[in-house]
Amino acid sequence: MGTSSTFAILCLHEEACKSHFVKEFEMHDIILRMYVRLHDILSRDEGQDLVEYALVVALIAFGAIAGMNALSGGINSAFKTVSSKLISNI
Repeated sequence: MGTSSTFAILCLHEEACKSHFVKEFEMHDIILRMYVRLHDILSRDEGQDLVEYALVVALIAFGAIAGMNALSGGINSAFKTVSSKLISNI
């Protein structure tokens, strides 16, 4: 082999090494970005606030429904009383 062919082989080998290093660096960079993004998503607490608000709304709705059931019985008996007095006075 002549010096020019040896030089060409070394250059090709060096280019392949550089290419491999660049690809490895890009892969490491992609993995690092994915890790940081996943860490940001998992460390957020906005979703927890939303769940807490939904639980409070559900509790208020449950209380309102239970209160209306109790209130409806009182209103029903009041209307029956008014109705029976109106019928007896007519």
